[in-house]
Amino acid sequence: MAVQPCVIVGLGNPGIEYATTRHNIGFRVLDALAERYGVQLTPQRRFLGEVGEALIHGQKVRLLKPTTYMNSSGQSLHALLNFYKLPLERTLVVYDDADLPLGRVRLRLSGSTGGHNGIKSIIQYCHSQEFPRLKVGIAFGDRLKQQTGPRNAVPFVLGQFSATELAILPAVLDLAVDAIELSIQSGVEAAMNRYNGKSIPLPQS
Repeated sequence: MAVQPCVIVGLGNPGIEYATTRHNIGFRVLDALAERYGVQLTPQRRFLGEVGEALIHGQKVRLLKPTTYMNSSGQSLHALLNFYKLPLERTLVVYDDADLPLGRVRLRLSGSTGGHNGIKSIIQYCHSQEFPRLKVGIAFGDRLKQQTGPRNAVPFVLGQFSATELAILPAVLDLAVDAIELSIQSGVEAAMNRYNGKSIPLPQS
């Protein structure tokens, strides 16, 4: 049976100082999804985040941006799922992946933390790693390995996109939103088949 998400969560850090960093691309994807459907995300203290509701392909879908900071994202998601009695298995989590090139997205039905603190928090608070996720690539060529090394990605992920990267960011956000839409309409498996092999052509660095 196809997994069709009824909750979409974008991960990031609140505050203007983080708004345009690579680490916040999950927030930006959720904002792009909300904009496409004319949804206003509003702060709700009960859920420790900004929440909205959209009708996508005839299905009611709740949108969530945790404002707990990345490392406590699971606290916000757990509060929302518990209140609405919604299953974690139908929650699609959108977040940055520093091992995936900018211009690529990758959907998975479940998995480990992959070293991502937001995913680690969700697994900790929700007591399961059985939830679909949409990874959005933020690496540009070999820059991550060259500049920060594989064991210290923090300066990179908390850095700003370059002008060259910003040129394709709108297309990246559209690609991610398209993948979310198909996940809701036909299931995550169908979206995996269509979008895991796609990429946005990268400009020359």
